[in-house]
Amino acid sequence: MRAVAYNIKSSEKEPLAIANHKKHDITLISNSLSVETISYADGKDAVIVVHDDDVSAEVISKLAAMGVKYIATRSTTSSHIDLDEAARQHIRVASVPEQSMKNIPLEEKAMALARETILNLDKWQQNRCLGKACICSRSCDQLNIKKAGNE
Repeated sequence: MRAVAYNIKSSEKEPLAIANHKKHDITLISNSLSVETISYADGKDAVIVVHDDDVSAEVISKLAAMGVKYIATRSTTSSHIDLDEAARQHIRVASVPEQSMKNIPLEEKAMALARETILNLDKWQQNRCLGKACICSRSCDQLNIKKAGNE
């Protein structure tokens, strides 16, 4: 999967590279996602953001027009993402499940966030449901429930 990770701090580069294991083609940039920096997402399948990026309706609409299909946030919150617009644009959204960050020592948080973010990209690439990381329509959960009931 081709992705661009916005708002990357120097302390996040190594954990993302280690977690990724060269599976995904990820461009790391220090700029925050905004209307002015959206061009970095051109030709990408996914954008990776953090809680202080601009993931407004305007930005999401432009991302969709560029062909972006996924937004993964490297945080446990999604309040910075216009989820209604993402749904309208058929963009799937995922966060880091809060329970996966419990009892993680501060010095290991960057690696834990990176692992969870890459796991979300892996599951999207494999067309699998993200479970508790999913913050979109959860339509894949509904399909899995129906399949389980019919077996």
